[in-house]
Amino acid sequence: MATPNASLRQRGGKEKNKAFADEDHDEHIFSQAYADVQKRASKQWDYKLALGVITLLAFATRFFGISHPNEVVFDEVHFGKFASYYLQRTYFFDVHPPFAKLLFAFVGWLVGYDGHFLFDNIGESYISNNVPYLAFRALPALLGALTVVVVFLIMWESGYSLPACVLAAGLVLFDNSHVGQTRLILLDATLVFFMALSILAYIRFYRQRHEPFGRKWWKWLLLTGFCMSCVISTKYVGTFTFVTIGCAVLIDLWDLLDVNRRGGALDLMTFGKHFVARAVGLIIIPFFFYLFWFQVHFAVLTRSGPGDDFMSPEFQETLSDNLMHQASVDIQYGDYITLRHKDTKVYLHSHPDKYPLRYEDGRISSQGQQVTGYPFNDTNNQWQILPGTPNPDSTQEGQPVLNGDVVQLRHIVTDTMLLTHDVASPFYPTNQEFTTVALDLAAGDRHNDTLFEIRMEQGKQGQPFRSHSGQFKLIHFPTKVAMWTHTTPLPEWAFKQAEINGNKNVQQSSNIWYVDDIPSIPEDSPRLVKEPKKVKRLPFLTKYFELQRAMFYHNNALTSSHPYASQPYQWPFLLRGVSFWTQESTKQQIYFLGNPIGYWITSALLAVLAGIMGADQLSLRRGVDALDKRTRSRLYNSTGFFFLCWAAHYFPFYLMGRQLFLHHYLPAHLASCLVTGALVEFIFNVDPILDDETSSVIAAKKDKVVSKVPEKTRRSFQTAQERLKGQSLFATWVATAVVLAVVIYGFYFFFPLTYGWPGLNPQQVNARKWLGYDLHFAK
Repeated sequence: MATPNASLRQRGGKEKNKAFADEDHDEHIFSQAYADVQKRASKQWDYKLALGVITLLAFATRFFGISHPNEVVFDEVHFGKFASYYLQRTYFFDVHPPFAKLLFAFVGWLVGYDGHFLFDNIGESYISNNVPYLAFRALPALLGALTVVVVFLIMWESGYSLPACVLAAGLVLFDNSHVGQTRLILLDATLVFFMALSILAYIRFYRQRHEPFGRKWWKWLLLTGFCMSCVISTKYVGTFTFVTIGCAVLIDLWDLLDVNRRGGALDLMTFGKHFVARAVGLIIIPFFFYLFWFQVHFAVLTRSGPGDDFMSPEFQETLSDNLMHQASVDIQYGDYITLRHKDTKVYLHSHPDKYPLRYEDGRISSQGQQVTGYPFNDTNNQWQILPGTPNPDSTQEGQPVLNGDVVQLRHIVTDTMLLTHDVASPFYPTNQEFTTVALDLAAGDRHNDTLFEIRMEQGKQGQPFRSHSGQFKLIHFPTKVAMWTHTTPLPEWAFKQAEINGNKNVQQSSNIWYVDDIPSIPEDSPRLVKEPKKVKRLPFLTKYFELQRAMFYHNNALTSSHPYASQPYQWPFLLRGVSFWTQESTKQQIYFLGNPIGYWITSALLAVLAGIMGADQLSLRRGVDALDKRTRSRLYNSTGFFFLCWAAHYFPFYLMGRQLFLHHYLPAHLASCLVTGALVEFIFNVDPILDDETSSVIAAKKDKVVSKVPEKTRRSFQTAQERLKGQSLFATWVATAVVLAVVIYGFYFFFPLTYGWPGLNPQQVNARKWLGYDLHFAK
């Protein structure tokens, strides 16, 4: 499974061996290559004709009825919204990189759309809201159609026969999941297109390996890197494409060190050049392109928006019209304040009720006053901030609170001090309980337990502590735990409010709070007078790294259940789909589902390939060599490369804990279609059109070859080769026709679920529930 290699397979056994028994080995190779060159030159037209037909069909299937439905469908609520935010230059947050979303925004800008519609709900009308949704949907449809073309070109460039090219492209062309995902305002069309283009560009680069550092060699190397950068700049699962190409490159570099390779091993200086060139072209330059799209993202989004809450106060100060900084006020000692948790939005709250003597698991509490998180504004949420000294100087009241100060918090209603101590919290035995104590105890023996340090996020020591913009962690001074809360409610004895406890993991990002209000400030206070603030600037890398942290954190947090989520083991067998859209009045629905027949065929042949490779390795162990050298090289290097591509885009999902859906399988499914086309050719014993190993030799030594090979030898070789190829090629065409016929039937049968038209009656719906698909209108 090293690299895609269009090796020439020698067929015919004894007949061929006899024909060339007296020929020199090199002349044998040259004569084969020469005959193939002549044959390929005379048969280019059939590949071009097939490619033209497939291209027309690809555009027809992707663009047919693209205006239906004229309503917001499934995740168009997200990616259409993001395009509108770009056009409004309003800051938003998303867990995916910006490239594909910028493409949508660019399309909207081209057609003069101003971003006034925010795609808030599935089913909202595009027509009544005057949204150019056809332009938006045309982008993924275009990329989806071109993806089919690229699949054909991958097979053609790899040297496969015409039926193998048609079969691989046809499986993608008539797959309902690829069609359904590329007709809507979604990211996967961009992801899959550039993933396929990366594979094609790398194959073209690999074919230039006998002319290293030439113009074409550099062109295809850099194009490979650019396409991979577009993949990972669309979604982070694009990393799997880097793994695929990276494995191929590493094995290729390893082969360059082999002293037995054609032309001998490279000297270390030349090998170093090869290594550096690939590192620059496939890692460094793609990374700079990846950064470039974030630079565009930040340059476009300059206004405050719904994404502000995900970013730090410093970041928000770079956005114009930011409400947090407009409402922020310096906090002074003696102020009454309300504290709010950044993630859950609950207020720090207390009331006279006590913790129970024993919790449900039998542990004993302190029976102190309950401190909880409460979602609504209430007088029990008010705390007075005081200096953390036993006998505070009266002159300190009215002085600003600074970052790093040690303070006390007095609960106003119950006149008690906030405290945490080495008693286990209700839900987390490893975390500390938060409670309050009477003022006399807080000034005496329990004083130290009431001390807390203000530690502002990314704040400098001595910086003023402010409401809203001053996000901070409240660190218990003696025990160094951070005040924390979570979403699991406490039992009835705490009125199902949120638990507040002391988290020993101080670095955890969910420990962050902010001061939401200062109710003790009079309305006419000069502290409330605002001066216009200038928008601040942050270095690009500072903003980039902050956004990356937030994206990875929230992406990993997507663990909640979803009614249409599925597991990776279900994808190759198409056990589940996703409901995208329904319309009760017409009984129409869009149900995201692949072509079951196509999925099952490709999955079966993946298993067949694994079985063939396993049997070959076992037979070699037992001294039985069932395949000739070139056949085995092609099976492992070319078909094996496609199999590696499938595995790299599939198996990593088993390690993920986030929500997963069928569309995550689309890149792997495309690779399985490539495997299917290649394996059908292998099974029916069809010679490829040309070996890329010998094609480079022919290109360099054409005149020598023609003069060296006798005319009689060329004619006899061509006659034998054409006869053998004709027999196996016919069988391959038959197999391709049969497979595509049943695949087209599956595509047509599930057509109404893919295109959302026409509506189906209950009997027709139930007829399509092959594996218990949870379709609507089945009754």
